[in-house]
Amino acid sequence: MNKKILVTGGAGFIGSNFIAYLLNTNTQIEIVNLDKLTYAGDLSSLKEQEENENYTFVKGDICDTQLVNELFDTYKFSGVIHFAAESHVDNSIKHPDAFITTNVYGTFNLLDIARKHWMDAPFSYKDNCENNRFHHISTDEVYGTLGKTGLFTEETPYAPNSPYSASKASSDFIVRSYFHTYGMNVVTTNCSNNYGPKQHDEKLIPTIIRKALNSDPIPIYGDGKNIRDWLYVEDHCKGINLAFQKGKAGETYNIGGKNERDNLYIAHKICDILDELKPKDKPYSELITFVKDRPGHDFRYAIDASKIESDLNWHADENFETGIVKTIEWYIKKYKK
Repeated sequence: MNKKILVTGGAGFIGSNFIAYLLNTNTQIEIVNLDKLTYAGDLSSLKEQEENENYTFVKGDICDTQLVNELFDTYKFSGVIHFAAESHVDNSIKHPDAFITTNVYGTFNLLDIARKHWMDAPFSYKDNCENNRFHHISTDEVYGTLGKTGLFTEETPYAPNSPYSASKASSDFIVRSYFHTYGMNVVTTNCSNNYGPKQHDEKLIPTIIRKALNSDPIPIYGDGKNIRDWLYVEDHCKGINLAFQKGKAGETYNIGGKNERDNLYIAHKICDILDELKPKDKPYSELITFVKDRPGHDFRYAIDASKIESDLNWHADENFETGIVKTIEWYIKKYKK
C-alpha cells in the first residue's frame, strides 16, 4: 500500500520542486498538496504532475481546522511535510498579522491535528502510526544575522530580526515542544536562501533576470554587500527527503549550499551570463541601480551543513556558478512566453 503524505504549500517555489522530485523518485508515495494559492502559489509549477495518479491538489488553508481534519480522515496520512508559510520579508514589514496567522497558528493547527490522529496519549502512538512523521520546513533567518565570519549551526541561539523570521522561529519552537511534551515524531530543517526554477518573480534572482531582459533598472538594496548562502532548490529537495526518511526524531538539520555571495556579485554574475546568452547593444550591468535599504535587513547568513552531511550523507550537487546558469536558462524560456 502506498504511503500517503500531506504536503502543505506545495504550489510554492520549494514545495512544487519538492513534489516533482518526490514523485519522480518514489512511486510508492501518494501526495496530497494543500495550498491556499496566495500570490506566491502557482499551479502551473505543477503542470507536469496533474495527470499523475499519485498526486492530488486541494485548495485550502492550513488554519482551517475542519478541512485539515477531513483530509486526515479521508487519506490517513502517515506523514506531513509542511512548507506552507508567508515568506517574503518585505511583506512581513507591511502586513505582519498575516505572518503570525499562517506561520504560527497554521503550524500549530496542523501539528495538533496530526497529533490527535496519530497518538492516543503523550508518548503513545496509535497502532500502525508509530512511524508517522511531521517534517517542518524552516529558514536560517531564525538565527538572526552574522558578522563577517562564523556560520549558523543547529546550536546557534535564535535571534530573529523581522516579523517573518520571528513567526518562523515561533513555529520552530511549537514543533520542538510537541516532541518534548508529547513524544511526537517531528523533524525540522532550516535552509539557506534557495534559488532555481519556479521561484516567485518578487525574489532577488528572478527580479534581476526579469528586469535585465526588459532593460529596466535592476534594484539592489543599500550597497549590495549583504551576503547570503545560496542553495540550489533541487539540492534542498534532496536534503528534505533525506531528513524526512532518515532523520532522527526531534532533531534539527541545517541545509546550506556553502555558496556565500553578496547581492552585487549575484547581479553582476547574472548580467555577465546574459551578455553571453542574450547579448544586447550594451552590457546588462549598466542597468544595476542602488535603492534605499529595507528596515531590519540582515547583513549575512551562512549555514554550517556538516551535521546533515555527516549524519545523513547529504551533499549539494550544484555550486552557485553551475546552478545559476540552469536557473537563468529556465527564466529566459519563461519570460519568452
